[in-house]
Amino acid sequence: MHLYVHVPFCVRRCSYCDFSIAVRQRIPAREYADAVLAELRLLGSADSGPLETLYFGGGTPSLLPPGAISRLLQELALIFRIPHSAFRTLEVTLEANPEDVTPQNARAWRAAGVNRVSLGAQSFDDGVLAWMHRSHDAARIGAAVHALRGVGIDNISLDLIFALPAELKRDWSRDLDLALSLRPSHLSLYGLTVEARTPLARWISRGAATPPDDERYAAEYLLAYERLAAAGYRFYEISNAARDGARSRHNSAYWSGRPYLGLGPAAHSFDGRSRRWNLSAWEAYRRAVQAGRSPVESEEVLTAEQQELERLYLALRTEEGLSQSDCPPDRLTAWEGQGWVEESGGRVRCTAEGWLRLDALVRDLTPRAVAS
Repeated sequence: MHLYVHVPFCVRRCSYCDFSIAVRQRIPAREYADAVLAELRLLGSADSGPLETLYFGGGTPSLLPPGAISRLLQELALIFRIPHSAFRTLEVTLEANPEDVTPQNARAWRAAGVNRVSLGAQSFDDGVLAWMHRSHDAARIGAAVHALRGVGIDNISLDLIFALPAELKRDWSRDLDLALSLRPSHLSLYGLTVEARTPLARWISRGAATPPDDERYAAEYLLAYERLAAAGYRFYEISNAARDGARSRHNSAYWSGRPYLGLGPAAHSFDGRSRRWNLSAWEAYRRAVQAGRSPVESEEVLTAEQQELERLYLALRTEEGLSQSDCPPDRLTAWEGQGWVEESGGRVRCTAEGWLRLDALVRDLTPRAVAS
């Protein structure tokens, strides 16, 4: 079992963000923990089982007081029958903003059982961070990493966003240098996308910002791939690179199609064939579970074609790739000729250039499934 817990609270909305969040100055920590545990009780024992990974995502989970995180972990340990000693092997990830990582918080997180932190760095340029509406400055990133290491949390991931508008004059190479200087065990790199109903979309619509540029996107992705590989990181998935032994086991479960359970507003669950998701608004979610009603908003059962499409897409976005038997010989020859894939040991794996064309490669394999 892989468990995801969505914490929706943020102090502000970032300029590019369309996630399900609730902007709050006061975090309703007790009400939130009560609601998540009530949802789990509504599910009964059907979804219970041995946990391999637990991931607090958001939103900004680090806004929860350490006591609320500790309470949730203690209650989940009881429900899933996890002995305290098992936390050494259970991957417990907390997403955190740099400004929330103090020595006191880090010490409390580690004592509660957190052993991996995903840090929302995004950039080391203060002007860029202000444009993103981030609530930290660049100096806080390094301070957060040092605070985490100081209490023994060494499994640290940094998130960075690339392909920003040219007018920001962001130096992507410098950001990579500064990220690597902190020696994180893992990096996640995300190209900027424009989502509807975000501040960024409004800026672009009135000409105050330019949309992401495809050439800049490709150039910055390839530069990151080259620089991280030279520094000893391995891209095990299109957007994620890790040192040996530091892959995200939780996210790897998503990419391999394994079942997972989601708790909290907007959280998704998957049993291998059907996918369900919760009400996205915090208050609607809270009222539902408080009244003893299921917070599930909707569910879909994947058709055989959809399952096949997801299998191919997820396989190609990871370094494991596809079986050679899944690729028609003429397609494989054409892709290899363009330098988009490599074949070895009976597996077909995307190169960095191929990952930039992932959607097109999947369409090439499954034209009818994609069209439907």
